[in-house]
Amino acid sequence: MNPFAEIIATMARVGYMRPGPGTWGSAAAVPLFWILHETLGVPGVLIGTVVMFIAGLWATGEMTRGMDNHDPSEIVIDELVGMWIALIPVSIGSAMAGAPSTALWPAWPTAFIAFRLFDIWKPGPIGWADRRGDALGVMLDDVIAGVFAAIVVVVMAGLYHGVLMR
Repeated sequence: MNPFAEIIATMARVGYMRPGPGTWGSAAAVPLFWILHETLGVPGVLIGTVVMFIAGLWATGEMTRGMDNHDPSEIVIDELVGMWIALIPVSIGSAMAGAPSTALWPAWPTAFIAFRLFDIWKPGPIGWADRRGDALGVMLDDVIAGVFAAIVVVVMAGLYHGVLMR
């Protein structure tokens, strides 16, 4: 096994944590996202997400080459990418408001919970991507779950600011 691919795919071995390596990977992605947002802003978040998707696709392919299991639980780089996508509205919202990202604190747990629910439940296109049985499917199901979670974050922010705060 390629040790560099293993470091990327398991997020520096976070994927070996039990129980629930996907939840551990998602949780580890949150402070990394915060650091990325605080240091490089929205452009850094967007570029970083694409870079990690590409790196994750490669690392997942390397780790699963020749294996029967196309999505071993220790691969959690897909959770990082999905979680970062779920948090993109936080980055954009804080930049637009000129507020620190921590001021949008309700969005952080909303993104986490929504992402984990979609990633576990796998409705519609998330399940389709997961059933592909290849590295792209491993990455893509979490990308789609992240998009769904990002939509939840935006809807909840709209409800909060448009209805509850009036």
